Amino acid sequence: MTRTATEKTPVTLLGLGAMGTALARAWLAAGHPLTVWNRTPSRARALAAEGARAAGSAAEAVAANALVVVCLLDDASVEDTLTGTDLTGKDLVNLTTGTPAQARARAAWAAARGARCLDGGIMAVPPMIGVPEAGGHVLYSGARDLFEEHRDTLAVPAGTTYVGGDPGHAALHDVALLSAMYGMFAGAAHAFALIRREDIDPTAFAPLLADWLTAMAPAVHGTAEQLRSGDYTKGVTSTLAMQVAGTPTFLDTAGEQGVSPELLEPFFALMRRRLAEGGREEDLTGVIDLLLRRST
Repeated sequence: MTRTATEKTPVTLLGLGAMGTALARAWLAAGHPLTVWNRTPSRARALAAEGARAAGSAAEAVAANALVVVCLLDDASVEDTLTGTDLTGKDLVNLTTGTPAQARARAAWAAARGARCLDGGIMAVPPMIGVPEAGGHVLYSGARDLFEEHRDTLAVPAGTTYVGGDPGHAALHDVALLSAMYGMFAGAAHAFALIRREDIDPTAFAPLLADWLTAMAPAVHGTAEQLRSGDYTKGVTSTLAMQVAGTPTFLDTAGEQGVSPELLEPFFALMRRRLAEGGREEDLTGVIDLLLRRST
């Protein structure tokens, strides 16, 4: 039997926390038949009142549909929930946050049980789900044909971005992007700390900070090009030597303002190490190689 153009793909969703509930409501609003299960039954009953079918067990929910989406607490929760279910012939989309290694192992685990698997990294918070203009999206990795087969259904809650056939790459992209976000937040925290004891309205300072961060963000393209070419002096406007020479001002200012330098000093220390190794004419890209050496 062939599904007509007007029929919507049925979806099973396991996990109804804040994110899972947002996903469920987006699929329901778009007219997808939805079967849900949650360890706490009351959450499933609430969605049943909105049109979902509440399954009595994870096994029952998995059996209901070919497309099974999992959005649970962690990788251990995924295994605990799916153990004892029949995954034969199922298309499993794992939206549970985990590491690249966990995603690869879970994909192999699913394949051994007869399922095809996509891993996903959600780049959104629950209020962004089902709101296209909010800009939320989900990174997917795994078999390209499986992603294409379910692309339209997966695009209902949030935009989709395919990042490769390696099942671990969605998780890797997710953590890499979030790591950059926390680095930005660290810089913003230091900036606000510097002005905290002054007669400066933080709400007046915030637009200046946001505009500056926005103006600096495109620098990542230059970094990427230097990494690809291997030439860390390409397109440099402020050499590493110049930037290291300026760092005492940042540390002295922090001292004058009574602000700890602990968010800045580790990066400055890496800059000094790279300079000592001969990176005088480079940009900051060489610091990346120092991080790789530190991790081995």
